[in-house]
Amino acid sequence: MKRLITVLLLTVVVALSACGGDVTPDYNTKEFESALNDGEDLVGKIVEVEIEHIEPDSAFGYNLQAGEHLNFVSSKNPNVEIGDTITVEVEEVDSMLGSFIITYKKR
Repeated sequence: MKRLITVLLLTVVVALSACGGDVTPDYNTKEFESALNDGEDLVGKIVEVEIEHIEPDSAFGYNLQAGEHLNFVSSKNPNVEIGDTITVEVEEVDSMLGSFIITYKKR
C-alpha cells in the first residue's frame, strides 16, 4: 500500500511540473500594439515585450515603454533593463492621451 501511495504521489508531482513549463506568447510587441489599435480586447493575453525605455517614477509607478505607445506599468520594481525581453499576462488596458496604459503580471 505504501508503494502504491508513493507511486501515485510521484506521478502527481511529475504531472504538475510538466504543466508549469514555459508559456507561449500570444503576441509580440508589434502584434500586440496593432491589435490594441484595432480595438481588440486583450485582457488575459500573453505578450512578449522588448523594453525600449524605463520610467521608474512615472505617475503610474514603474513604466516599461515599448512599441510606439505602449506603457506596461507596475507598482513594483520589475528588475529589468532597457533591451530586456519579458513575457507578461495583460491584466488591464486603458487608453490615455494617445497611449495605452497596461497593467500586467510577469510570467
